Amino acid sequence: MRISVIGCGYLGAVHAASMAQLGHEVVGVDVDEAKIASLAGGRAPFYEPGLPELLAEVGATGRLTFTTDMSAVTGAAVHFVCVGTPQTNGEFRADLRYVDAALTGLREHLRPGDVVAGKSTVPVGTAERLAPDLAAAGATLVWNPEFLREGFAVQDTLHPDRLVYGLPTDADGEPTARGREARAVLDQVYATPLAEGVPLVVTDYATAQLVKVAANSFLATKISFINAMAELCEATGADVTRLADAIGYDERIGRRFLNAGLGFGGGCLPKDIRAFMARAGELGVSDALTFLQEVDSVNMRRRVRLVDLAREVCDGSIVGKRVAVLGAAFKPESDDVRDSPALSVAAQMQLQGAHVTVTDPQAIDNARAKWPDLRFAPTALEAAQGADVVLLATEWSQYRDLDPEELGAVVAHRRMLDGRNVLVPAQWRAAGWTYRALGRP
Repeated sequence: MRISVIGCGYLGAVHAASMAQLGHEVVGVDVDEAKIASLAGGRAPFYEPGLPELLAEVGATGRLTFTTDMSAVTGAAVHFVCVGTPQTNGEFRADLRYVDAALTGLREHLRPGDVVAGKSTVPVGTAERLAPDLAAAGATLVWNPEFLREGFAVQDTLHPDRLVYGLPTDADGEPTARGREARAVLDQVYATPLAEGVPLVVTDYATAQLVKVAANSFLATKISFINAMAELCEATGADVTRLADAIGYDERIGRRFLNAGLGFGGGCLPKDIRAFMARAGELGVSDALTFLQEVDSVNMRRRVRLVDLAREVCDGSIVGKRVAVLGAAFKPESDDVRDSPALSVAAQMQLQGAHVTVTDPQAIDNARAKWPDLRFAPTALEAAQGADVVLLATEWSQYRDLDPEELGAVVAHRRMLDGRNVLVPAQWRAAGWTYRALGRP
């Protein structure tokens, strides 16, 4: 099939390359000329494992092209809308200007029978607002949410854990004739994963739009729950990692994402739960999501607590102290520093008078663009030269595997704050380090 992808950022670039890998002819469109030039040259404009190899592989087939010219979408049977929906400045609600602009630009190039598939994470009700205008152009809008994990995005697109189609429905909640036709088209797009047995959920617009934000809210709640337990553990002398192990054996709870530490960040979870709360308020059901306010609050308190912990181990003050922060990305296997807990902690300590040096295997350039006043070093050993305290803030494997003796040889004081609870405390203490972690004795 011939497919267009509108918006070639993180979601769109991965989706375009993956659709070409599945055998489709794909054109990716974006207004960012530098981004398009990079992708057209087979270079990923951000770090994502497996994407450079995928771009090279499908680029050689001729099935994948990138352009800034919207007219290039003409003739495509399906148009995937993959633009960003950032948090509005000064507000919690999602900024939909890029979605609206994409569909305005797309509309004049649509043909009767075309399918427009929204993948961007939007507030519930957005599809219902957009669908009539597209229908007037003869196209059918569907909502096909994405569930990508940074660091695993290629795998998650080629082998998703589920597919969701939000279709136009009648009064009984059944797909309309145009909805059934659109489903048949999407089934062709996703023929390979469907043949592999990937579960498919076919539903209405509203449910499809809620799936992503509901999933992210549940995940954020689970992470903040164990971090709230970490606060109690610190007050009682309990060990949050052993607590998580114990409750994680309950199959109703599960151990995954019960890792106490600095909490979540990135471009999805924080802004999605805030936009979810804002939309609930607009719909008059804000009480249903008030718990997410505490989820957000617990998450932000973890960052402040790590700074406080640094102050404790540095004899009550970090003013003038040399601090090494291991990690800038919000998670490993990514160069994304949006709402990064690691970078937030580094910036807080710098503003409070510490001399901070940050290192990261992939995110230094992005971090420097965001906080140019911070110092940066290419490796953990260089960042830790003469450090009074070391903070492990992003759980890259390079930092999990650090040798306490080798790192100890370059620091001024052997003080380790494990912000992700991934090190073995006994190993570090045996090497003469003061080891502290969130939620552990």
